[in-house]
Amino acid sequence: MATTKGGWCLCELLRFLYSLFLPGLTVCGILCICLFIILWGIRLLVRRKKESVATSKNGKNQLVIAFFHPYCNAGGGGERVLWCALRALQKKYPEASYVVYTGDVNVSGQQILEGAFRRFNIRLTHPVKFVFLRKRYLVEDSLYPHFTLLGQSLGSIFLGWEALMQCVPDVYIDSMGYAFTLPLFKYLGGCRIGSYVHYPTISTDMLSVVKNQNVGFNNAAFITRNPFLSKVKLIYYYLFAFIYGLVGSCSDVVMVNSSWTLNHILSLWKVGNCTNIVYPPCDVQTFLDIPLHEKKTTPGHLLVSIGQFRPEKNHPLQIKAFAKLLNKKVAGSLPSLKLVLIGGCRNQDDELRVNQLRKLSEDLGVQEDVEFKINIPFDELKTYLSEATIGLHTMWNEHFGIGVVECMAAGTIILAHNSGGPKLDIVVPHEGEITGFLAESEEGYAETMAHILSMSEEKRLQIRSSARASVSRFSDQEFELAFLSSVESLFK
Repeated sequence: MATTKGGWCLCELLRFLYSLFLPGLTVCGILCICLFIILWGIRLLVRRKKESVATSKNGKNQLVIAFFHPYCNAGGGGERVLWCALRALQKKYPEASYVVYTGDVNVSGQQILEGAFRRFNIRLTHPVKFVFLRKRYLVEDSLYPHFTLLGQSLGSIFLGWEALMQCVPDVYIDSMGYAFTLPLFKYLGGCRIGSYVHYPTISTDMLSVVKNQNVGFNNAAFITRNPFLSKVKLIYYYLFAFIYGLVGSCSDVVMVNSSWTLNHILSLWKVGNCTNIVYPPCDVQTFLDIPLHEKKTTPGHLLVSIGQFRPEKNHPLQIKAFAKLLNKKVAGSLPSLKLVLIGGCRNQDDELRVNQLRKLSEDLGVQEDVEFKINIPFDELKTYLSEATIGLHTMWNEHFGIGVVECMAAGTIILAHNSGGPKLDIVVPHEGEITGFLAESEEGYAETMAHILSMSEEKRLQIRSSARASVSRFSDQEFELAFLSSVESLFK
């Protein structure tokens, strides 16, 4: 009797759920139609807004080309790509109007352009309109102590909406990696979409770090020690990677800066038919007048590091390895050594990071031999490279490494991390000759630095010559040709 009653209850429940299916389906359909109508209405309003403010020359509407680069005044390698891309487009399409969306509200447009010339020796030939965004704080990682990737990506949608409401372009190029803005400009703004990807927001390497429960700057120790939290984070990463692939696939043209980035973007975005490698522009020519002879302007040897003071650059590894090298020097016969860390600070977090690095130098007892040079002019950077013997780079899976190329062009022997762009694209043999060195651990870096310093001047000169000869493929001219070829379809 009880079994019969239980079976009857189950049948009633299934009958009830079935009775809700068609009404539920109808409601979902109506909601989808309403959402479509709302989005289409917003698209019409946005396009009407563009038509109402369109400027014209000779009676014709100007083509508006916009770059989304919230940190365009930061002074890093990504910013050099922005200015070189703008310069290339202005040469080919001088009649177009150019816009840069930026969150650098504390400076003027003229100051931004002067900073680009001072840091990169780049001067644009035509005017640029800067659209200043007030909501850049929404993409700051400090705002999201947990679920940082998701928080920053959702924040970029609001920042992108602010940008779209101020200026609706014909061609939209995300030059900083905010892929979640792409559907906004494509489907609501009706823009043709280009993406230059320096570093994927999430990569298969990041997934493997979480999967293998390895500690990293984006995988805290308390998560790696807890199997449940590790699985939850892995699921979160897989879901995020799926959504990231969807928004990235909105691009009409995709450019990546290295073989390493290419492999990840092809895996995630799956748009191989419109994806090309466009190596970032490095001011190779400017460094070629530096003589290749042994640096003798100062006693001993100078070691330099070039890179923004961001956590992934792993500056602590450089200081720790340098401390180990100095310990080896005590026991050996190495001359006096000096480490100079050169880089840009974007915000207070970066400045705090520099202070922590100073503290680390003091804790290791090497503060007298370590210097920090923040946001220095290009000429001063060139002077340091002209005097340095070794250039250090320690980021794991660096997407490319413009600083690595600059060191090699200047005749400084590079010691980079054995991963990413430096391993696959830059520090590779040239005509069978060594162009630099790779390492991974503190001990590996210390030993390799000691090895380089113990070489004869003739051997170091041979490596410098091979390195300099190998970097012509990363010149401004090569970038302009590859960039213009890649984006050509956006202007047809």
